[in-house]
Amino acid sequence: MSGITAFVYSENYLKYFLGEEHPFQQIRSKLTLELLKKLNAFDSKAKIFEGRRASEEELELVHSKDYINFVKEMSKKGYGYLDYGDTPAKKGIFEGACYVVGGTLKGCELIMEKKASHAFNFSGGLHHALPNSASGFCVFNDIAIGVRYLQKNYGLEKIAIVDIDAHHSDGVQKIFYSEPILKISFHRIGIFPGSGYIEEIGEDKGKGYSVNIPLPAGTFDEAFMYAFDEVVLPLIEKYEPEILINQFGIDAHFKDYLVDLSLTSKAYEEIAERMHKLAHKICKGKYLILGGGGYNIEKTVNCWALAFLKISQVKVNEEKVEELRDKEEV
Repeated sequence: MSGITAFVYSENYLKYFLGEEHPFQQIRSKLTLELLKKLNAFDSKAKIFEGRRASEEELELVHSKDYINFVKEMSKKGYGYLDYGDTPAKKGIFEGACYVVGGTLKGCELIMEKKASHAFNFSGGLHHALPNSASGFCVFNDIAIGVRYLQKNYGLEKIAIVDIDAHHSDGVQKIFYSEPILKISFHRIGIFPGSGYIEEIGEDKGKGYSVNIPLPAGTFDEAFMYAFDEVVLPLIEKYEPEILINQFGIDAHFKDYLVDLSLTSKAYEEIAERMHKLAHKICKGKYLILGGGGYNIEKTVNCWALAFLKISQVKVNEEKVEELRDKEEV
């Protein structure tokens, strides 16, 4: 294994644009990269890799041809919605979505071909999309496509997904509900998409492989980390995945304006550290980190940069790193 941490990026991610006033802003990935460059975070052990475009054949690992064609046509028109009002059909959204998926697949390739141990695609993590529809700002489900890609091209059977976004990972859960792919989702209960209750545990061969941790409003660092340690660590060790996929949404942050959870940068650094150690302990370091929610752009970028530094273990100016950490009272 290379020991390299990869930051996968493409300017084409910015074509995944839902509007100036829309909460979801893909610029976050670019701003994170720029911040890390300012911190001199790239060296022989942390490198930038150019993303690629996913093919339609790769999209079809999860999505129907009819839906893919629908997105293409709506992308050409540049108006209307891809769902019931959350995901606008802006011009070029299809190409942008293909690059978002391609970034996740590039991360899979780098890890599986031993060009990197860990890979980040902060443009990805679009966990709401379903085989036949967009949902919740998500056009194509890059997480699910990544899992199918790993199964098809590398023969992986045991894949674990840990999702810390404040919204339930409903698309991923539905796609793999009857399969033994371990899915652990932490999320605020009672908000969109209205699912993710503890009773949702999977069915058939997937029974017991959907694990939901619904959180009440105001959940803070210590409570979240207690649940994380009690659930994630033992389940991952028992399951023994061949790769870890981590949806690293930041909308559980106390400064996020869409969700009323109360995490700080400290929790996100601790999550990154624990997941990194787990990856090395269980699956030879194979660890793919994706983005997701996070609607306070400054806090999202800071927390993603902190996670990258924690996982890559690149040494940078500690005073500058300290400036990224939350100082405000929750």
